[in-house]
Amino acid sequence: MPSPRPAEDAGQLHGVLEPIVRDAGFELDQLDVRAAGRRHTVKIVVDSDSGVGLDDIATLSRVLSAELDQHEHLIGGSYTLEVTSPGVDRPLTGARHWRRAHMRLVNVRTTDGVTFSGRVGAAGEESVTLLVDGTLRELRYADVAHAGVEVEFRPAPQAEVRLLQGAARPSEDRPSEEETA
Repeated sequence: MPSPRPAEDAGQLHGVLEPIVRDAGFELDQLDVRAAGRRHTVKIVVDSDSGVGLDDIATLSRVLSAELDQHEHLIGGSYTLEVTSPGVDRPLTGARHWRRAHMRLVNVRTTDGVTFSGRVGAAGEESVTLLVDGTLRELRYADVAHAGVEVEFRPAPQAEVRLLQGAARPSEDRPSEEETA
C-alpha cells in the first residue's frame, strides 16, 4: 500500500505528537512532513510563553523520536526529525504570538498598506497595545497584513517600558461596568 501524502502524514502525526508536546509543557506550533524520494523530514516547531531552551529541545527530540518509531507506518519510510523553536523571523499571526513578543519592537504592515514600528504592550484576544512614536495605539489583529519582531541588541528604553507597563489592557479584555460593580 502506498504511503499517505505528506499533508495527510502531518494531520495524522499531529494527533499522535501534540499530546506529548503539550504534556512536556509546550505548544505544537507547527508540524511539517516533507518527502524527498524515500526519505522524509519531520519538522516540529514548539513554543511556550516561557520560551524553549536547548535542553528542552534535546529532551523533547528523544521522546518524540521514540513515539515516531512506534508510528513509523504514518511516515512511510526512513525519516529525519527536526525539533526546533520558532525563529525571530516568524510572523506574528495570533494573540499568543503577540503575547510572547511583549516589550519587543515589531514592524507592522496594516491591511490598508500603512507600515510602522512599535513596541508591544498588552495583547488581548482581538487586539494589542503598541507604543508607536511615543503614543499608545490599539491595533486590531484583523487590521494586520504582516507583523514581525525586529532584532534589537539593546534592552528596551526604560521610558517606553514604563509607558507600556502603565497602559490599560486592550478594550476587549477590560471588565465591563457590571463586572466591576
